[in-house]
Amino acid sequence: MSVMRKFAWLAAVALALAAGCNAPAQAKYPDHPVNFIVPWGPGGGADLLARTAGKIMAQDLGVSFPVLNVPGATGVVGMTKLLTSPADGYTLAVLIGDTYSLLSGPNPAFTESQVIPLAIMIQQPSGYYVNVNSPWKSWSDVVKTAKERTLKVATLGFGSADDITTSYLRTKGLKLDEVPYAKPGLRYTSILGGNADLLYEQTGDVRSYIDGNKIKPLILFYPRRLDIGPFKNVPIGKEYGYDITLPQFRAIVVKAGTPPDRVKLLADALQKVAQTAEFKSYLANQYADPNSFIPMDGARKFMDAWLAQARKFRGEAKMGAK
Repeated sequence: MSVMRKFAWLAAVALALAAGCNAPAQAKYPDHPVNFIVPWGPGGGADLLARTAGKIMAQDLGVSFPVLNVPGATGVVGMTKLLTSPADGYTLAVLIGDTYSLLSGPNPAFTESQVIPLAIMIQQPSGYYVNVNSPWKSWSDVVKTAKERTLKVATLGFGSADDITTSYLRTKGLKLDEVPYAKPGLRYTSILGGNADLLYEQTGDVRSYIDGNKIKPLILFYPRRLDIGPFKNVPIGKEYGYDITLPQFRAIVVKAGTPPDRVKLLADALQKVAQTAEFKSYLANQYADPNSFIPMDGARKFMDAWLAQARKFRGEAKMGAK
């Protein structure tokens, strides 16, 4: 090698080394707070999930997870905020069954392909409740009455799982008229003040009313009986020939397009959350299925099956109404 060629080669190596030394090191993820969107107001079940999971994740990942409550339109406003944020792993959202059921209707505000479910964190059977002083002591009593006259049902609103289930029961000959209440407190107390005959709700959100002996469940919609607390002797829909379940679930999702390594890190962190005593206590306090958690590798399958069921029964109810 000539002196000139050798000099040029050494110069090129030196330049390459210098460039390597001056290149910015890839930033650690996460290196600043991760926003946790709750598409509902403070104090509800989704809010409590975000605060519980975020607190535990912060201890694991070393950054805070501030909760942003963005209520409106059955969760759509909050989901829109997620989907208009960068797909960089610095924004999570709680996606619940009530919001997901809207995808079974016409012109949904978003699609299932726009989000990546990191985990199903909680599953709660939903069902119908009555005032403890009501004349109906069993679901059979309700069926008998609802075939003779119309009963008012307090629900979240049209297009929700409440609506789909209630519409399905109308195809079974029950005369049920929905009274939508967007505000949870008004919905829960509707059967106490006589503004509704039945309340459709998931287990944990009405725990204080159950424990206070103000309302009681008559039927739950779930693949199996919930063998905990006041639900041990409550029948499930299949015992009456109802095929629908649509349990309330709360998933944690990120925007599609988020880098796979960041998706995996967040999913792994949530799996650690689910194994903590604090999170298991949270599930118990919510009257949730103790085996609620579904990790990322099964979360999409669960949500696809849930949505397929919602679409099926929504379609059947629509055909039955014609």
